[in-house]
Amino acid sequence: MAKLTAVVVLLMVLAAATAGAVVTNADGATATVPGRRHHQQTRRSSRFLLANSSPPSPYYACSKKSAAAVCFAPGSPGATCCGGRCVDTAASADHCGGCSKVCKHDRSTCCGGRCVDLLSDKGNCGACGNLCDKRCSNGFCDYAL
Repeated sequence: MAKLTAVVVLLMVLAAATAGAVVTNADGATATVPGRRHHQQTRRSSRFLLANSSPPSPYYACSKKSAAAVCFAPGSPGATCCGGRCVDTAASADHCGGCSKVCKHDRSTCCGGRCVDLLSDKGNCGACGNLCDKRCSNGFCDYAL
């Protein structure tokens, strides 16, 4: 009988712990919010993906008035203000050559403000600015099958 009582008490404690979180407002009053947990869950990431990914580009908020001061600042991702963010229109696939000019094809890359296919573009073969003498095939210059 004692084991059954201990199990019931344990289940009641667990139910109360997961039922809600205690919240304190500015007046110092506390209340239990149903369905809310007291702690936030963290999202786990792969060590491989974290080690091989580049750090996120810094976010610089801008407006038409502040674009010159903010977007030309050291460390800014670009000199053009598009939709409230500083962007590099020479390399951004979402703003290639100007604000909101999106590269439409999946294989397209923005090189110098133009959407190009690095697998077949003779002037940007395999990488931006890599010029081929004859032709570009699968990202290689003058590749023979």
